[in-house]
Order: sequence, then C-alpha cells, then structure tokens
Amino acid sequence: MKISQKGLYALQALMVLARRYNQGAIRIRDIAYEEALPEKFLELILLELKNARIVESVRGAKGGYQLRRAPAEVRLSEIIRLIDGPLAPFGDAEQLRALIDRDVEHRALYRVFLDVRDAAAKILDHTTLADIAHGSRTGPARSRRKKGGEGSVLPMLAPSARGGK
Repeated sequence: MKISQKGLYALQALMVLARRYNQGAIRIRDIAYEEALPEKFLELILLELKNARIVESVRGAKGGYQLRRAPAEVRLSEIIRLIDGPLAPFGDAEQLRALIDRDVEHRALYRVFLDVRDAAAKILDHTTLADIAHGSRTGPARSRRKKGGEGSVLPMLAPSARGGK
C-alpha cells in the first residue's frame, strides 16, 4: 500500500483534532504549527475532509476545524481511501478474484496478493483515530507483533495520485 505525503498530513491533522475532541474548533495555524505541516497545503486537505463530512469548520474568533464524529467512529481506511484512493496494493479485490478464477497457472500467487490486500484493509478498517490519537494503539496487530517477534512496518510513501504534494 502506498500512502502519499498528503495522506500522512491528513492523518496527522486528524490526530490533532482527535486529541482535542470536545475542546472546540482548532485553527489551521495551530494544527500546522503543532504537527510542522505547511499551512496552505493543510487548508486544501482540511477542505477536502470537510467536503467528505469528516471535519466541520467553525467561523468566527474561536473558529477553526473539528471532527464531525467521535474519534472512535472515524476509521483510518475511510481517510486513506478519500485521500489516496483504494487500499489495495495489487488492484481491487474483484480484479484479483477474477484473476484467481481465470489464470489457473498463477492462482496461488494471486491468492497471496488477495490475502495481503484483505489483511491491510482489515487492519485499517478496524483502526480508528481514537486508537492512534494518543500513540497508544492496542489492537490485534500490535499484540501479534509482540508475541511473534515481527518487526514493525512503516508506511510506504508515494507521490499523491491526486495532484497533492
């Protein structure tokens, strides 16, 4: 899976809003400063998140942005799909299932790709802003890593496919 810089900025900004949920609107300038993000680019990202009804803007002296829903109701998969498109690193699930059905010689390979796609989607579908906002994620992936001794996986960065930075 590839996550663009724009996607990472969106997640960072939303983590700020999640940490300050129920504290009122947060100014773009404050979010940008707290996360060391470019303010102008952040404006565009927050507008996109507003249009998708993930955040809402508040006007006036105490204006800014805030989450429309509780952090526990905003899934990472929703954000990543909005900003960067499909989660699947190997095409969508239906394409892979079609390949599995018609390409018998490579069926096992496509099944592995489908399993990878499904595992990534499951983790992102089951992880919310509340899970990551305070840096204390305690989901199945973390507990497996401790037991199995697996190394941590860092996101792959890629230029945004949608014209962002």
